[in-house]
Amino acid sequence: MNIEEEPVYILRLFVAGASSKSIRAINNLQGILDEKLKNKYEMEIIDVHQQPEIVKRDDVVAVPMLIKKSPGPERRLVGDMSDTQRVLRGLGLLV
Repeated sequence: MNIEEEPVYILRLFVAGASSKSIRAINNLQGILDEKLKNKYEMEIIDVHQQPEIVKRDDVVAVPMLIKKSPGPERRLVGDMSDTQRVLRGLGLLV
């Protein structure tokens, strides 16, 4: 018997400290993920000032930036994550 499990979304959110735009992006994204993915995601929040080596490795050019690492394909979203439909499309949850 092959039971297909829903994928776990692996996400990285890059922010710039505790700026208002960063806080808004974290809160907006958290609300969307809790509603749509419940316990089906892992999100790492990375402060670009504290972890510049990850920023360089992941080629982050603007913040806040969300990178969906898994399931593929990798997707990148920039902004405060206030447009729910755009975030869901970017995560591949909306066509």
